[in-house]
Amino acid sequence: MKLGKVEFCHFLQLISLFLCFSGMSQAELSRSGSKPYFQSGRSRTKRSWVWNQFFVLEEYMGSDPLYVGKLHSDVDKGDGSIKYILSGEGASSIFIIDENTGDIHATKRLDREEQAYYTLRAQALDRLTNKPVEPESEFVIKIQDINDNEPKFLDGPYTAGVPEMSPVGTSVVQVTATDADDPTYGNSARVVYSILQGQPYFSVEPKTGVIKTALPNMDREAKDQYLLVIQAKDMVGQNGGLSGTTSVTVTLTDVNDNPPRFPRRSYQYNVPESLPVASVVARIKAADADIGANAEMDYKIVDGDGLGIFKIAVDKDTQEGIITIQKDLDFEAKTSYTLRIEAANKDADPRFLSLGPFSDTTTVKIIVEDVDEPPVFSSPLYPMEVSEATQVGNIIGTVAAHDPDSSNSPVRYSIDRNTDLERYFNIDANSGVITTAKSLDRETNAVHNITVLAMESQNPSQVGRGYVAITILDINDNAPEFAMDYETTVCENAQPGQVIQKVSAVDKDEPANGHQFYFSLTTDATNNHNFSLKDNKDNTASILTRRNGFRRQEQSVYYLPIFIVDSGSPSLSSTNTLTIRVCDCDADGVAQTCNAEAYVLPAGLSTGALIAILACVLTLLVLILLIVTMRRRKKEPLIFDEERDIRENIVRYDDEGGGEEDTEAFDMAALRNLNVMRDTKTRRDVTPEIQFLSRPTFKSIPDNVIFREFIWERLKEADVDPCAPPYDSLQTYAFEGNGSVAESLSSLDSISSNSDQNYDYLSDWGPRFKRLADMYGNGQDSLYS
Repeated sequence: MKLGKVEFCHFLQLISLFLCFSGMSQAELSRSGSKPYFQSGRSRTKRSWVWNQFFVLEEYMGSDPLYVGKLHSDVDKGDGSIKYILSGEGASSIFIIDENTGDIHATKRLDREEQAYYTLRAQALDRLTNKPVEPESEFVIKIQDINDNEPKFLDGPYTAGVPEMSPVGTSVVQVTATDADDPTYGNSARVVYSILQGQPYFSVEPKTGVIKTALPNMDREAKDQYLLVIQAKDMVGQNGGLSGTTSVTVTLTDVNDNPPRFPRRSYQYNVPESLPVASVVARIKAADADIGANAEMDYKIVDGDGLGIFKIAVDKDTQEGIITIQKDLDFEAKTSYTLRIEAANKDADPRFLSLGPFSDTTTVKIIVEDVDEPPVFSSPLYPMEVSEATQVGNIIGTVAAHDPDSSNSPVRYSIDRNTDLERYFNIDANSGVITTAKSLDRETNAVHNITVLAMESQNPSQVGRGYVAITILDINDNAPEFAMDYETTVCENAQPGQVIQKVSAVDKDEPANGHQFYFSLTTDATNNHNFSLKDNKDNTASILTRRNGFRRQEQSVYYLPIFIVDSGSPSLSSTNTLTIRVCDCDADGVAQTCNAEAYVLPAGLSTGALIAILACVLTLLVLILLIVTMRRRKKEPLIFDEERDIRENIVRYDDEGGGEEDTEAFDMAALRNLNVMRDTKTRRDVTPEIQFLSRPTFKSIPDNVIFREFIWERLKEADVDPCAPPYDSLQTYAFEGNGSVAESLSSLDSISSNSDQNYDYLSDWGPRFKRLADMYGNGQDSLYS
């Protein structure tokens, strides 16, 4: 059978170990001095056995139990009287003993890495008595190591970084492999490192596992990552040793070894002249192969004719140079600008300054394009002044605007009426002259802020805006007046010369030197004996009493006209009335009541007026009493007089809801002459068709005597009845009113109460007669069919 290198190596190890320790496989009895062993019934004897350490190779792969060693006692004569017993770790499960010979065998494969040694105890017993013939002895079975574990990188795979351009020998990272074999025995755990992949850029120290750079000037921009494979081999790297590998990813970190460079030596951009201030004109970027902070750079304009017009700043996210406008562009003033721009790294590495300057420059040319611009006013704001007394149509001022384009198109003017809703002003469309269109009033609006529009005649969409502030100058056109509605009081016991009120005035005008008012009483009130006025010369005046003993009964209210003149040119004046009420005051002069109504009536009405009022009241009462008396005494006789045509109200019950026809004036003479023909009256609440279906009424009554006697009998009964009212009462039974389309429903008109007369026509009179049609009809739906 052919063996591989590893198997052959293991085989040689087993042979060498077996030869070295074959003499130690048996337990030798030592008769050196030891503690005596006492056995009952016998004399004291010395201990006759001491066990040495046993050794057994791990990973035994044989089919038979592995022989470990032999136990033997001097007491054993070989006749089988002694038996050996084994106890302790692995006894009976891993290790067994032949109780007759004392041979120990291992029944299982042993692994030193799981357990390096086993502690067991041996006992020699008399087979017959089962008593020990030797003291119990403890011994150790040590597992002898073989190289059965390869080195392992417990922390792998590894990642590491090293700066680019590092010198040779710069440490990158240290790798460590561990071997589970016994490091104290042989070379099974002695590891040597080597690099399998990653040359010639990196190397590894064989004993320490430190990985270092092996080539100078490794450039991240050329290659920024490397994958290394490191091997660890035991047996000091000799043939037959076991090995393990791991990977190491090495990343080159960036250093600032690349200066910025513009891809082009010059750039050109076109921008319209209408571009607002702070707008971006262009973005340029210098290329830098570095990354992160090493690629950060600053831009600046170092030369050119646009230093005050443009500025450049860096975009921190993209490292671009952003060119923006600082001032308005004007194609008519300048059509192009040239800028020289420099880009430089913020932080240069002194180690790489020899590679060249870490800055670069380029030229940017900006072409200004002409656009059609709106008209421009010569001034952003036109302040104007006008007196409020100016006439309509007078000139206030002039605005001017021009077309800034080279075409210099004519301009037309107009006022934005949203700023002049009342249309106080007009503007000449061609000259820009502003005039008044309505009368002005400073007190209504002191300043008018209007917007003037200027548009090109050739292109009306181009509109410029100018602003005009028109201040209205004041004139003295408002008379002074009281500052408030004054109403004061004077006590009935007021003394002469007492100040009862202090008044002041206001004026809507605003003179340049301030207001100065003069107060006096009007000519009519100058000579009054009640009150006087004193001008305080500070735009106020005091009202004083001129007498004492005011009485509410005589006059409760005084009206004092005060004349006020301002200091304007020309001056204006007004008369204002001060109301003064006479009041009852206490001892301190505090008004208690000013109510004068109790004295007004006696003082205002004469005695004759009061007598006239009382006479009218009495006359009305007398008339009312007369009317009531006459109504009570008035009594109408109810006995009919043949000479008078008396009409009474006859209530009819032969219709169902005739409205106002329920009560109708009826001629009682018809009852005295029963031969009078009864004509059918047309009802307003029944249609002509329904009237056509109604039965004909009686034109005459053949037996008038019967009815006359019937009526007079009822009259006699009423006259002699003591319970009847004390007046005649006429009761009729044969007449049921006029105008009903149903005519009379009394049984007196029928031949008999059980007549076979046909009442089917009732169903044609509408819903109000449905109940009667159901009661008397002969139809299928009749209630009593």
